[in-house]
Amino acid sequence: MYEEIIRLAFSEDIGDGDHSSLACVPENAQAKARLIIKDEGILAGIELAEQIFHHYDPKLEVEIFIRDGAQVKPGDIALHVSGSSRSILATERLVLNFMQRMSGIATQTNRIVALVKDYPVKILDTRKTTPGLRLIEKWAVRIGGGHNHRIGLYDMIMLKDNHIDYAGGISKAISQTHEYLKSTGKNLAIEVEVRDETELDEVLAVGGVQRIMLDNFSPERIIAARERIPAAYEIEASGGITRDNIVAYAKTGVDFISIGALTHSFKSLDMSLKADFS
Repeated sequence: MYEEIIRLAFSEDIGDGDHSSLACVPENAQAKARLIIKDEGILAGIELAEQIFHHYDPKLEVEIFIRDGAQVKPGDIALHVSGSSRSILATERLVLNFMQRMSGIATQTNRIVALVKDYPVKILDTRKTTPGLRLIEKWAVRIGGGHNHRIGLYDMIMLKDNHIDYAGGISKAISQTHEYLKSTGKNLAIEVEVRDETELDEVLAVGGVQRIMLDNFSPERIIAARERIPAAYEIEASGGITRDNIVAYAKTGVDFISIGALTHSFKSLDMSLKADFS
């Protein structure tokens, strides 16, 4: 998948040729460039950058000084790349686009994880990602210290509000899910989203799921709900959780907190790739 993402990105950017470079840079010209950090945060995308450089031109030499997950500040040099001038120019923007976004996600994730470091809770991402770039963005979440929820619709069963409504209720949704898994021979974990205490009682009455998501519950309601949920169930809090209230949610004792903003509301980290004549 990573190779396919890189291939499509080059196809989109270069088309039938990098005519700016072809027009004025000699074919055999050699050069060196350095990747300069211009913001404070967590670096992410170095491994991907190396893949991008070598995908386009295996002869490019990449010297890495700072690895993924490291804290960076303005003026830090993350890497040097040397080789064909045309190849460096063709890969420059693609490397920066990926790294700036990945570093922004990793930085935001890291800051949120730090807020709840004193509590035994895992911070999860969601499927609220850029279409076609989900694996890249979820990779950045991991680099920032977060955890991936399911990757897509195929690797976990999550019965959300619309599934429950379309199926005719929680009991039918869960029972039909078990029949489906049995008939297909698939071994997938089941999570159910509940919107209120009545739906929670329905899930507990039916059973047969691994995780319960308490959607848009206040911390006070979660504390009360936890007293009714057997220890065998994992509990996830989701909806309306921000940096301002996340500690209150962590204090409730839930196992997971999922936050869509990790991948849909972040600020990219500023950096640039500049010619190096040293």
